[in-house]
Amino acid sequence: MSAQPSSTAGAGQPGGAASTNPRADVALLEAAAANDADAVARALREGADIEVRGSGERTPLIVATKSNSVDAARALILAGADVNAKDAMQDSAYLYAGAEGLNEILELTLAHGADLTSTNRYGGTALIPAGEHGHVETISLLLDAGVDPDHINNLGWTALQEAVLLGTDGPAHQESVRLLIAGGADVNLKDSKGNTPLKNAEDRGSDRLAELIRAAGGHR
Repeated sequence: MSAQPSSTAGAGQPGGAASTNPRADVALLEAAAANDADAVARALREGADIEVRGSGERTPLIVATKSNSVDAARALILAGADVNAKDAMQDSAYLYAGAEGLNEILELTLAHGADLTSTNRYGGTALIPAGEHGHVETISLLLDAGVDPDHINNLGWTALQEAVLLGTDGPAHQESVRLLIAGGADVNLKDSKGNTPLKNAEDRGSDRLAELIRAAGGHR
C-alpha cells in the first residue's frame, strides 16, 4: 500500500512548511521506506515537505529509520530533517536508532543535533533500551556523546538496572554493564522497589553481572 501523508502534514511541525506538492510528499515517504536516496532528493526538489507526516505521524526520516534505510536517512538528515521529531509512538529517528542499535543512523543523528535528553514513551533516554538489548557499540556511542548514564525512566530504571532486569547474563550484557559502569553509572542507585542493581542481578541468578557490579563497589 502506498504511503499517504496525514491530514496534518506540514502543519505545526518544527521546520516543516506547508506542502507545495502533496504527490511529492507521498513520493518522499515512499522513497524513505525504499532506501532510495535519489528519489528522496527528487521529491524534495519537487516541493515535498521534509517533515510531512505519514502513517503513525512518522516523518520521512522516522520512516527511513524504522526500516533502517541508511542511504535515505543520510540524504534526509543532510537536507535538514529534524532528528528529534517524534511520531505517535514518541519515537524520533535518534531515539529509535539508539534503542534498536541502528548505529549508522544513530551516528548521523548525533552529528546533526540529537537531543541527548529527549525521552521515549517510557520516559527513558536512548541509552536505557540500548542497555536492555545489550547493544554494546550503541551504548559506547551514547556514553561518548554524553547521555546521562543515571537517567531514571518511568518504571524507575536506569540503563544499568534495565540491562540487569531485562537482559541476560551473557557476553553482550556483560560488556554493556562494563561500559555503563566505566561511563559513570551509579552501581548502587536503587530502582522503584528499592532494589540495587546487585540485588536484582543476584535475585535473577545473573552471576557474571553480579560479579561485575560487586567489583565496582555495588552492594545489596
